[in-house]
Amino acid sequence: MVKTVWATVRDGKLELLESIELEEGSQVLVTVLSSDEKGFWQQASQTSLNKIWDNSEEDVYHELL
Repeated sequence: MVKTVWATVRDGKLELLESIELEEGSQVLVTVLSSDEKGFWQQASQTSLNKIWDNSEEDVYHELL
């Protein structure tokens, strides 16, 4: 399973911004973004997510829950 989470660097260590379960010895891939790149990718992702989440055709699934 591939999961992407945000993290920050504090005292030279990565601090995850959300809690996730990782098995001991799990391998991770870290991509370092400059502040300019971070804003770009957040905005680009938000555009795609808005198309998915703000889709009235998907409302039928809320009724099933």
